Amino acid sequence: MTPGEMAAVFGAGAGAGAVNAVVGSGTLITFPVLLATGLPPVTATVSNGLGLVPGSISAIIGYREELKGQRRRVLLLGIGAALGGLTGAVLLLTLPTSAFERIVPALVGIALVLVACQPLIAGRVRRRRSEGGSGHRDGGPLLFSGLTLASVYGGYFSAAQGIIYVSLMGMLLDDTLQRLNAVKNVLAAVVNTVAAVLFLFFADFDWTAVVLIAAGSALGGLVGARTGRRFSPAVLRTLIVSVGTVALVHLVLH
Repeated sequence: MTPGEMAAVFGAGAGAGAVNAVVGSGTLITFPVLLATGLPPVTATVSNGLGLVPGSISAIIGYREELKGQRRRVLLLGIGAALGGLTGAVLLLTLPTSAFERIVPALVGIALVLVACQPLIAGRVRRRRSEGGSGHRDGGPLLFSGLTLASVYGGYFSAAQGIIYVSLMGMLLDDTLQRLNAVKNVLAAVVNTVAAVLFLFFADFDWTAVVLIAAGSALGGLVGARTGRRFSPAVLRTLIVSVGTVALVHLVLH
């Protein structure tokens, strides 16, 4: 890479780390930049996945207050995230991209609708439970299954996986959006780490790109978490929908 390309990759990593901590879809920042440096698509995807692991960890540190009291939830959902992330990483290394390219825009679009409608859906869920419904504290089998499937997608490409996580949890869990966002960061870290371990042994990647994105995303994750924790639920939801819409348009056009 030229010095200019290295600076661009580092900057993209910082932006992705910040966006991932607050919303998700940071891959839509780093992936085009890596392609512009001349890396093949799969190599760029693998390098990006490896580089974003430190950013996920720094986002968890930034949201540690919101994670208090959620140990059981995180451990349970983290199992599904690990299984899904490993499956998605295997698919990336073995299958053509055409199948996922068809379904990804639909998944992102559905997730955006769920995030936008989350207050209405959550209100109905709370009313049903108050009338005698038997809700699961941690979302039950439906949430576990949904997040596991979302993690398959996350292990494969990862763009907008955070939006899908938040939409599913917001629909099935009675909790604040900031606390759900904290869990989202943990699940994303699990998926990225599991996929990264597989990639280290079985995939081609570019060490320069990995190091630059890792350094940038670690810094961006801390900054993004510090900023995102101050957002009201309405502002955070608007930001998620806005970034997700850009992600959807990008995926459809490309």
